[in-house]
Amino acid sequence: MAISRLKRSQIPTWLRLRSSLWPTRSLSQHQHDMADILGDEEFNAVFVSADRKGALTGFVEVALRLRAEGCRSSPVGYIEGWFVVPEARRKGIGRALLDRAEGWAISQGCREMASGAEMDNEVGRAAHRGSGYQEVARQAHFRKDMSDRAAQAKTTATTPARRRPRSSGARRRRT
Repeated sequence: MAISRLKRSQIPTWLRLRSSLWPTRSLSQHQHDMADILGDEEFNAVFVSADRKGALTGFVEVALRLRAEGCRSSPVGYIEGWFVVPEARRKGIGRALLDRAEGWAISQGCREMASGAEMDNEVGRAAHRGSGYQEVARQAHFRKDMSDRAAQAKTTATTPARRRPRSSGARRRRT
């Protein structure tokens, strides 16, 4: 098994592996994310594992973040994505990928490493724990679509309502 920095010729296979890890993401979302990662190599790195024939068997995407849940230092190395093909698991490849990502983060001045896993991803959570990571928080993330309100606010902003100024003093009582 060989671990190396992603090469240009390996990008199509990396895309296939990413699609296995995040199957609900569209092709355009993957391509956009990959362009962002490759476009900022000062703060991002991708390492891949290859078997003896040169076929990719896994990858790890690592980034620098200013902070991460449970960490006390900054910057923090953050595992953005970590995947090993099922037939190559439990052979030390995932750990070797993490070792390489952690080494990169140390070379960037990090003293801590962080990562995340979906709550229902028991395999991923167990792999993190087996690699020395401690679970520091459980969170639910929320979103709210405000496009209707934003459109309404834009319309309202073009036709401002007139308001009476508030008096700064107490109300006077009429007698």
